Amino acid sequence: MASDNFTGRKDDRDASSGRGGAGGSSADKPDWADGLKQLYDSVVEEPLPDSFRDLLDQLDDTDGRDQGGSS
Repeated sequence: MASDNFTGRKDDRDASSGRGGAGGSSADKPDWADGLKQLYDSVVEEPLPDSFRDLLDQLDDTDGRDQGGSS
């Protein structure tokens, strides 16, 4: 049928099978996806720097005084 390409039916089949669009399955993910996930996981697992922890502690102390002083 010559009209299949004109109506887009072939493209619909490609998209639903993961070959033609964002609707692909995890088996069709790009090669770099695993490396990106490993990089993200390594950043998430990094310990919190002391300076950042100190800053958060200071903010917690300030919040505690603001809430306690208004009662």
